[in-house]
Amino acid sequence: MKPLTTYLVRVGELTLKGGNLKDFEQRLVQNAQLFLDGTGSHVRIRAGRMYVRVKPEFEEQAEYALFHLIGAAGWARAQTVEHSIDAITKAVVIEAEKAATRGCKTFKIEARRSDKQFPLTSYEIARITGEAVHQEGILSVNVHTPDVTIMVEVREHCYVYGAQTPGHRGLPCGTGGKGLLLLSGGIDSPVAGFRMLSRGMKIDCVYFHSWPYTSEEAQKKVEDLAKILASYGLGTHLNIVPFTRVQEYIRDRAPHAYATILLRMCMMRVANLMCEITGAQAIITGESLGQVASQTIENMSVTNGMASYPVLRPLIGMDKEEIIQKAIEIGSYEISILPYADCCVLFSPKHPVLRANRDEVMHLWEELKIDALLMEAFNAREHKRFGWHAAVKST
Repeated sequence: MKPLTTYLVRVGELTLKGGNLKDFEQRLVQNAQLFLDGTGSHVRIRAGRMYVRVKPEFEEQAEYALFHLIGAAGWARAQTVEHSIDAITKAVVIEAEKAATRGCKTFKIEARRSDKQFPLTSYEIARITGEAVHQEGILSVNVHTPDVTIMVEVREHCYVYGAQTPGHRGLPCGTGGKGLLLLSGGIDSPVAGFRMLSRGMKIDCVYFHSWPYTSEEAQKKVEDLAKILASYGLGTHLNIVPFTRVQEYIRDRAPHAYATILLRMCMMRVANLMCEITGAQAIITGESLGQVASQTIENMSVTNGMASYPVLRPLIGMDKEEIIQKAIEIGSYEISILPYADCCVLFSPKHPVLRANRDEVMHLWEELKIDALLMEAFNAREHKRFGWHAAVKST
């Protein structure tokens, strides 16, 4: 029988927690176990490290899990060896040889001795193992800017590893309450959802669809974005609200310049209703201050008035390049740029109001008498559930 493959995972921000550290660690372990359900894997946390042991045939699933596991700052496949300097040195040489095959030329050793019963200090371990690699002529020493850093951790077992994969950091999903994301087909809202996932928040999503002005492809695009978020958040619910009649009603009865802000107010009102039935504690949007006309501080203040729940805007201080980079990183960008427009651009005014006066807008809102139509749209919503593996199966 082949030995189990061991992954060492850095838990990052969790180490800053105090009396509730165990709760966060337990949630991280539970989330990892959900990703690895059915594999017979072993997951545990001890002294700032999470250890994941899997059968070799499940390595691909384990690495998928660790990439998507929010709360993991980084991870590496490690060799587990005996408590002897000879076994450690042999493992270090193997890691150096692996690095050389990847094109690395230089290295350094970092050793950490948590087990104080081990007869050598961290410095001595690094010196002895580094000298062995140098004498073999595998790599050259560079302690300042090495191509690879080979890590040695002497704990209850000895672990040796080289290449490390960065994780998404953050806090484990399920430790930060629950939010409702206004998910469109654009670049911004999936990134906003991910950023709240990375603060420990579970999320559900709501999408406003305006058939036939927006196509079935537009809805499919949003479903695929929801699947991306589900792959990090261990599942999500997508609520699809038909908004065609709402938008036509605004088009026909309101001043054109106010169409966008009135539409946003309608969305916020429906999102508020959705929070009441889903148990969400906040509404999440992809707004960034000043990015488009509806995202001035004055206009956002008006739309906030439609919600009795907190409105979270995790992208508020980010520019478009930062948002795009994060979208690329989490895998949503290529879906977001597909050429299928969402309802937000439907009937958009050429010259929208930029700094709405709250009293004027509320007067227009009251004249619309649109609440019954919003309730009709809310009651006609479609519901879809996506598990963490949905994005995998759709590729």
